[in-house]
Amino acid sequence: MLNKTFADLETAVADVHDGATILIGGFGASGVPTELICALLDQGARDLTIVNNNAGNGPIGLSQLIEAERVSKMICSFARSSNKLQPNASAFADAYRAKRIALECVPQGTMAERMRAAGSGLGPFYTPTSYGTALAEGKEVRVEDGVGYVLEHPLKGDFAFIKAQYGDRWGNLTYRYAGRNFGPIMAMAATTTIAQVDSILPLGELPPEQIVTPGIFVKRIIEVKRDHHV
Repeated sequence: MLNKTFADLETAVADVHDGATILIGGFGASGVPTELICALLDQGARDLTIVNNNAGNGPIGLSQLIEAERVSKMICSFARSSNKLQPNASAFADAYRAKRIALECVPQGTMAERMRAAGSGLGPFYTPTSYGTALAEGKEVRVEDGVGYVLEHPLKGDFAFIKAQYGDRWGNLTYRYAGRNFGPIMAMAATTTIAQVDSILPLGELPPEQIVTPGIFVKRIIEVKRDHHV
């Protein structure tokens, strides 16, 4: 009987190895697999490359990984630092200024398309985004019909940590509102996708037309009860 359910977070992340590239879902506070990230902190893997929309959203989760010097490189669109709304989100800024972490800044749409290309088995692609800016330095560029383009490459992960609202033992997933964000494309772009869900439902209870991420893209699923509305 096919069953991708894991009983605990520790077992779900046990084989994440040093030097792994991990795609982590979430946009702001929505769809962040915080419990999986904290389990990885306890697990001990180091020298990680993390792909995320930003570089930490508050003191818990990714900021802890960075503060513990477990992340050697961030690939993100917004390398945020502390501000009035997030006074405890300074771990990345502190590490970057101390030259303990590398940064690859990627426009948000380009980052999403790079992961989609990886998940779809596509090769490099041209995009006008970042043409003529510092982000295009060192990359192949070309002009077609008067429009400049930058060559970008697929972005694949060894693991993806994503959060969904509901799942079943086959790994089929549905999301809650904006919690959907990067989860579906990250699940496609990773060798091993680990999904934490608010509830695991009996097989057949998820309406097929509402399933966003088919189970074929998910290797592991674990139920983590939601105690707040994010």
